[in-house]
Parts: sequence; structure tokens; C-alpha cells
Amino acid sequence: MNARLRLAQQPEADALLERDPLALMIGMLLDQQVPMEWAFSGPYTIARRLGRDGLDAQEIAAQDPERFAALLSEKPAVHRYPGSMAGRVQQLCRYLVEHYEGDPTALWREVSSGQELLRRLHELPGFGKQKAQIFLALLGKRMGVRPEGWREAAGAYGEQDAYRSVADITGPESLEKVRAHKQQLKRQAQK
Repeated sequence: MNARLRLAQQPEADALLERDPLALMIGMLLDQQVPMEWAFSGPYTIARRLGRDGLDAQEIAAQDPERFAALLSEKPAVHRYPGSMAGRVQQLCRYLVEHYEGDPTALWREVSSGQELLRRLHELPGFGKQKAQIFLALLGKRMGVRPEGWREAAGAYGEQDAYRSVADITGPESLEKVRAHKQQLKRQAQK
């Protein structure tokens, strides 16, 4: 790993993201329509509510959908849309069970290139091209997963010393730089 993850901005939640690849992947899945810190603290909240120290794809995939949605909906909710996100989390976990025996690291172990890893990430339920590129950049920059050509496959998100996404956040200062970049993009889009 290059740097401690500081995505949830909460030590316990960030520690889970560092040690549990499924937690990191679920945090990335939840990272939409809510503040980044809320999304990336979600896996920690799910683990605590399940009474676990980590997350297991097989366990989550096997949960009763209504009970799992209720678990994510408890106050404070894991996401702005806890019911639909519960379904997406379970769909992601089922995919991992069916294709990778429930092991998210199997996605990047033994890949021959950044393009292959990008393709695998893009195949994940809930991971469009941009989310797949951001997660690839996060894996490369923060988790040391660097197959040949990973930066190119991640596109602009793979650029060194950029402040475009969660892949570039190492603490409060870089978080503010990423937020400033996103605000600038929003202003440009409104013109």
C-alpha cells in the first residue's frame, strides 16, 4: 500500500477499507449521490450491523433481501437510497460469488494488463466505465495493484499528482482539492 486510506475520514471505517477488499469495493459501489465519506463509511456500518469485523460476499449474497434492505435502512441509513443500494450490494456480492468464488482480489490477481482489469471491473454490477476507471486508479495508487498499463487504462484518473477522484485522497487537504476539482467541472458544465 502507498498511503493509508482516508476515504471515510473515520479511523475504524478507513481501517476496514484498508484490510478488506470487499469493503473497499462496496464503498466504491455506494459512492454515488451521497458524500464520499458517507459512502465509504457504509461498509463499516454494514459489518457492525452484521456483527462482523469484515465483510463476506457469500454471507451478504445469501441474506434475505428484505432483511438486508432493512439492515441498511436502520438509522442512520447506509445510503440516501438504502433499499435500492442494498439490492445493488447483494447483486455485486452474488456476482463475486458466481465468478470469483466470493474473493474480490481474484479480479486483479494474475491479470496480465490494466485493460484486462478495467474490463473485469466494468463487468461488475453497478460499475460503469467511469466507476471502473476510478476504482482501477484507487487500486493502483493506494493499494499497490499495478498490472502493466494500469494508469493508461484508468484514463485521467490514473494520472499522477491529480486530484480528480477518491483515488487521489490521502487526507483532508487532498479531499478539499478533489472537491474543488469537481466543483470546477460542475461550473464548466453549466456554462
